[in-house]
Order: sequence, then structure tokens, then C-alpha cells
Amino acid sequence: MRAALTKDDTMVVTEVPDPVPLEGQLLVRTLACGICGSDLHALQDPDAFMETTRRSGGTPYDPRDGLVFGHEFAGEIVEYGPGTRRELPLGTAVCGPPIGIGPQGAGIIGYAPMYPGGYGEYMILNEGLAFAVPDGLDPKVAAITEPFSVATRAVRRSGIGADDVAVVIGLGPIGLGVVAALKAAGHGPVLAADLSARRRELAGALGADELIDPAVASPYDRWADLGVATGITDRIAAELLGTATRGAVIFECVGVPGILRQVVEGAPAGSTVMLVGVCMQEDRVEPGLAVSKELTLRGTFGALPDEYGATLDAIAAGRVDAGSIITGTVGLDGVAGAFADLAAPDEHAKIVVVP
Repeated sequence: MRAALTKDDTMVVTEVPDPVPLEGQLLVRTLACGICGSDLHALQDPDAFMETTRRSGGTPYDPRDGLVFGHEFAGEIVEYGPGTRRELPLGTAVCGPPIGIGPQGAGIIGYAPMYPGGYGEYMILNEGLAFAVPDGLDPKVAAITEPFSVATRAVRRSGIGADDVAVVIGLGPIGLGVVAALKAAGHGPVLAADLSARRRELAGALGADELIDPAVASPYDRWADLGVATGITDRIAAELLGTATRGAVIFECVGVPGILRQVVEGAPAGSTVMLVGVCMQEDRVEPGLAVSKELTLRGTFGALPDEYGATLDAIAAGRVDAGSIITGTVGLDGVAGAFADLAAPDEHAKIVVVP
């Protein structure tokens, strides 16, 4: 099959062996696959990518040795592997979480050589993790279920209360997904911050209540106006006196060094900081500041199948407009160029590959 294969620090379109479905697996023809920021990071800094994977308990594979990226996918079933139940007919459009499990071992689809991703013409999926794309849903939009399901998990893990203020820092696809997930669940106000006017516009279309350009105003200056106690003394006093005060959750969706430090500095006392962006370099924070503010720092990664399914249902029902973040499509020959284009956030949010 033809595929965009990683090579050194770029992508080359070449012929690679067709994947073969084994026990409990399906062969699918790729219909659409989103380009994820994690793919860009892995190609730009493979050593940091592999070290982060290794230290977090995963099995790293070097992109420089040749991988078929692509973990935000939708495809069409073309062949059953042995031992499959065959409940979905051939020709059914499917999508699913990028979890590869089988006789080949376990791995993340698109980051393991035995599970080539959606930047190729064919993929193998676990039958039990393949979700039928609802009738009428464009496969390109179905592919966005994956990043938006990551956002769904982030919102669930945050423990955000009904009256809490949410601040989303960074409006790439995951940050936009967090905005969409918060609003679909009825949360507000949701403040969305990004330097890109285009991405702020997309966040507004997804329901963000306030849009902030960090070059003009700080996303951390609105606490008092929104009824959030800023200092730890004020928060403790409010608890002792039974005075109502709002909580706050800050979703850090940028994932570059320096942002976490800024968030800890600007977070109000008693708030939760959700680490959603994947920063693979060191950052510096002042632990004493986080301690004295009684901050909760919580990481989140990927999504479980039930979170993926819930997100797919929300997209199909129109509660989440995932298609609104798609700003371009390319074929396999355009993947390398799309990686470069995504470095210009004022033009693109999500580019989808259609092999």
C-alpha cells in the first residue's frame, strides 16, 4: 500500500507492506485521518518523544526508523481476520480509539510499526474497538472523534463543578475540543485564550463565553469579576464564614515549556490545573507557590472506549460541532506540506488526510 512514512525529520510517500489482520482484527481502508500535534512533536524531537514514552511506561519506537503515523482515523471494513464475530458488514465505515491489541503485541496505532496508522491506505483495528460511524456522518468529521474524546476525558477527570469557572489555555484541536466538551456538558463561563485570532474565532463558534488574546490581556485577571477568591486567605475565610465562592479549573492545552509556570503563577487558590497539552521538555515551577495556593495538578492522556463512544454520540447528535475545526484536507502526497502548514496557527487548526 501507499503510505506517508516517517524518514529522519520528514515524511516520504512510498510503498509499504499491506497490514494483515490477525486474531480478532479487521482490515480497513482508510477514509480519513486527522493530523495531530503529537505527530508534529514526535517528528521534530524524536528523542524527547521516545524518552517521554519510555519514562511513562510505554514502549517507544523511533520515528526515524520509519513509522506510518495517524491515530485520528475513520475507515471502511474490507476484510475480517480469523476469530472475528463479523457483526459489522463489509463496507461499514468505522472509527475508534487508537488502541492496538493482538498477537502482534500492544501499542498505540500510528506509533507502533505493527499498527500502521491512517497516513496509509490500510489499517488493522481490533474488532471490539471499532465503532460504526453513524449514518450521515462524514468520515472526516468522525475522525475528529479521537482528539475530542481526549478532551472529553480531560473534562471528566477535572472534576469541574456546575458553577466553576473554566479557563482553556491554547486553542489547538485539543483545546477546542475541551471548549466543546465543557459547553456540551452545560458548563460556563468558559474563557478561551490563544494568540491566534483564527483559533479564538473557532472557540467562539463552539460556545466559549469569553475570548482572550494573551498579547492584549491576561487570562488570569478575571477571577474577582467572576466571583472566584484569588488568595488562599480569602478562600479559607469564605469557607469558615460559609460565603459562596466559585471554584476554577484551568486546562493547559499548549504543551510547551514555560506555560505551566505561568498557569501556577496565575491560578487562584484552591483551583485545579489540568495538564492536557503534552510538553516533552522540562518546565520550571515553584512548588511552594502551588502548595500555598493548595492547587491540584492533574494529568490526562488519551481516552477510554466509553469516552470515545460518548464523544462520537455527541458529534453525531449535533451537540458538538467537531467538523467546524477542520480547516483543510490533503492527500498522502500533501502530508509533509501539511505538517509545515500547521506551524501557522492563524491559517489552520486541523488538517485531515484523505489517502
